Amino acid sequence: MKEQTSEQLKELVKEKYGQIALQSKDVNASSCCGSTCCSTIDYSVMADDYTQLDGYVADADLGLGCGLPTEFARIKEGDTVVDLGSGAGNDAFVARSITGEKGQVIGIDFTEKMIELARLNAKKLGFGNVEFRQGDIENMPLAAGIADVVVSNCVLNLVPNKKQAFADTFRVLKKGGHFSVSDIVIVGDLPEALQKSAEMYAGCVSGAIQKNEYLSIIKQAGFTDIIVQKEKPIALPDDILKEYLSIEQIQEFKSGTTGIFSITVFAMKPANCCAPGCCA
Repeated sequence: MKEQTSEQLKELVKEKYGQIALQSKDVNASSCCGSTCCSTIDYSVMADDYTQLDGYVADADLGLGCGLPTEFARIKEGDTVVDLGSGAGNDAFVARSITGEKGQVIGIDFTEKMIELARLNAKKLGFGNVEFRQGDIENMPLAAGIADVVVSNCVLNLVPNKKQAFADTFRVLKKGGHFSVSDIVIVGDLPEALQKSAEMYAGCVSGAIQKNEYLSIIKQAGFTDIIVQKEKPIALPDDILKEYLSIEQIQEFKSGTTGIFSITVFAMKPANCCAPGCCA
């Protein structure tokens, strides 16, 4: 299969999530990929339950996450929070319930339809301190040092250049600020058919990298106090695996040491540092 460029992958994500933005959580959960039955991952396999969290808004929950980063993000009243890949606004509204009226929440999303939906939800709620901006996580439309906290839920996998995404996350955080992100990582080698599939990329699986590499990128960006706050295995159903692997390959895959995991990671931008982005 021909290797796709970063721009092609971004267009794939924009198209796929533009379709998902037009559908309900129930449709997304019951279909193969959240838009049509396209032989890729069912997002409900990865999603966690938000319904008991303060600030939960059903209309903003498309069932696309793989964790609950806001629950671990140590957000305080009055904080400025940036949500990377904010979708319909689910994590942003949960964050706003903690920051209160004195805080500010800014959602960044690559997909125009998602931004439109999130803004509509914010307008319905009457939140004047929650805004959504269309932009690329590799080069965010934000000033340096604006955020106390950054959160993200199963989105950085979709970014081709993860090093640049974490470098820009470092840039927008204040000194002493921190992030909590949930994402999909790999332990061991995925079968090539899964790793190369464009559809599985949109499902956050083939876009995943090795757990050790993921944590190393965070450290290289200048972050400290890196902690895996939560980790859970993701089990792909046989009806999905059969689209990519033979029966023998499925058996080998399940009996091997390879695994797909959702992790929630915390890290800090040092209060005093000389790394790029610290003194911006």
